[in-house]
Amino acid sequence: MSQDQERLPITKPVFGAREAELILKPLQTGWVVQGPYVKQFEDMFADFSGISHALAVSNCTTALHLVLAAWNLGPGDEVIVPSFTYIASANAVEYTGAKPVFCDIDRRRFVLNPDMVEPLITSRTKAIIPVSLFGLSVEMGPLMELASSYGIKVLEDAACAFGSRYQGDHAGSLAHAAAFSFHPRKAITTGEGGMIVTNDGQLAAHLAMLRNHGAQATDLERHFNKGGSLLPAFKHLGFNYRLTDLQGALGVAQMEKAESILAARRLAAQKYHELLSGQELVLPPLEPPGHRHAYQSYVVLYTLGKEPDLANLDELNRLRNRKMAALEAQGISVRQGTHAVHTLDYYAGKYGLKPQDFPASLLADRLSITLPLYPGLTESQQCRVAEALLKPEG
Repeated sequence: MSQDQERLPITKPVFGAREAELILKPLQTGWVVQGPYVKQFEDMFADFSGISHALAVSNCTTALHLVLAAWNLGPGDEVIVPSFTYIASANAVEYTGAKPVFCDIDRRRFVLNPDMVEPLITSRTKAIIPVSLFGLSVEMGPLMELASSYGIKVLEDAACAFGSRYQGDHAGSLAHAAAFSFHPRKAITTGEGGMIVTNDGQLAAHLAMLRNHGAQATDLERHFNKGGSLLPAFKHLGFNYRLTDLQGALGVAQMEKAESILAARRLAAQKYHELLSGQELVLPPLEPPGHRHAYQSYVVLYTLGKEPDLANLDELNRLRNRKMAALEAQGISVRQGTHAVHTLDYYAGKYGLKPQDFPASLLADRLSITLPLYPGLTESQQCRVAEALLKPEG
């Protein structure tokens, strides 16, 4: 990297004066645990997504775990999970004692293929966790019909899907429940943090207790209601999965600019589409009809104009890795899209899985490249990325 070239990060959070203003409020009032800003954040998120109930929690992993716990999953139960996803999707199942059953993906969309789910359903299948990866929704209509026919719950892992839409509905709208992430790589961020959404009022009330040690009332409710000096009843084994009001304040500020953040990400993605059109070295992400991609990440497949398969994968992977190293050397941060969970030591060892068991997931793992994308990324910076990406390696 030459000295006059700045390093391009993989992403940047969008913080400004409003975040600085609001994050001071809890410090000034002294209410820094789950409180009024968390409630405001939840209300704004519910309004934005068009989903009845939104419950903020400490992160997306705890959001997934909390819903599965509310559904009483445990040893002997099975949950179908895509094999190409971040490890947290499967880990949340493991926490309950249930077994994650991996399903391969549509390699061009990077998401679970509903047609491949039904053969995996057994009498022990209690839930499906479709992952709307990188900002593109799963085909939720067919998946929900399938789940309904078998009486199976659907928990959408929408960690990357804030702003994503399927047939006009925001991610998480069609599933029985969904979990979002506010990690710094996501479109809006509270540092760490997550949100559960559901249209099931009974489930929402149960989740509200479980995230707060199982308490029948929150500290905020006790503060404003008569009798708050006494500790609440605890009828359930709960968890401490609460979001702080410091993070809630950040969330409020982020939601105020959510539309502009999402628009900027889509604009940057469109520029990449233009820069990568008419070439064969990489396959850009798809936005199928009926979908609105949120572009939490812009992930390409490095195929060099070949049809990737298990026979040529090792060579393509070697060249992909060399290209990523070259980009990093030029100050352009890139990442593998995510991993094929069935290849990771814990899951491969525990369940006796081999890399080739889920070939599309393996190809996506070995050939994906995530390019820098964030509001404020300039056209000249994107041209620099595209030029370096498409330059033949000597």
